[in-house]
Amino acid sequence: MTVQTQLKVWDGSTRGRTEIGWLNRAHSFSFGRYFDPDRMGFRSLRVINDDVIKASRGFGIHPHSEMEILTWVLDGKIVHEDSTGKSGEIVPGDLQLMSAGTGIRHSEFNGLDDAPTHLLQIWIEPSVAGVEPGYQQASFDVAGRTDQWQLLVSPEARDGSLKIHAEAEVSVAVLSTGRELDAVISADRHGYLHVARGKVEVDGRELSSGDAVSFSGGSTVLIRGLEASELMLFDLE
Repeated sequence: MTVQTQLKVWDGSTRGRTEIGWLNRAHSFSFGRYFDPDRMGFRSLRVINDDVIKASRGFGIHPHSEMEILTWVLDGKIVHEDSTGKSGEIVPGDLQLMSAGTGIRHSEFNGLDDAPTHLLQIWIEPSVAGVEPGYQQASFDVAGRTDQWQLLVSPEARDGSLKIHAEAEVSVAVLSTGRELDAVISADRHGYLHVARGKVEVDGRELSSGDAVSFSGGSTVLIRGLEASELMLFDLE
């Protein structure tokens, strides 16, 4: 059910795919060799890559610049190192936020030697260029996102969230079967709701893992859990 809004549905089954042996990746938006003029991003949200990485494999050292890069692990563990001297292990409930700024080099590998790691990598365009590269990581208690929104990043690092150099807020929720949750975006903003896993109903539409809806602000979108689900909400300028 929605109030005063129209939803655009992004069908997860039509996402781009990359399969290179150790990596099984679904692209919500155009990325690398995958190009779709109808999937060029949404507002400042440029990338949602849904990655399954085989045991002990991953991405060797490579560069990025002028992008805010988030890593949210669904299952498994990622080992991170970068040119700022930062390193860490990221497990479910941990958020990594890397501000590429003027340029950063990093590597990311599955930290498990006996199981795959499943993660979402998200790129958001910064609202200011030329920032000093930086790395942040924090753990978020699952109780804070159970049947409610938990804020992960915001421009002012509000409510324990990490600071992002973009006019964007990102929240996560774990929604139980039969429970309901509102997604509220103010009038001058835009919302993008991504189903990381599970199955929900939004405005009478059934959405499954990889599906998404986008909508204009000034509205309330009601989400109902059809099974245990994990959702990400992007509140964008």
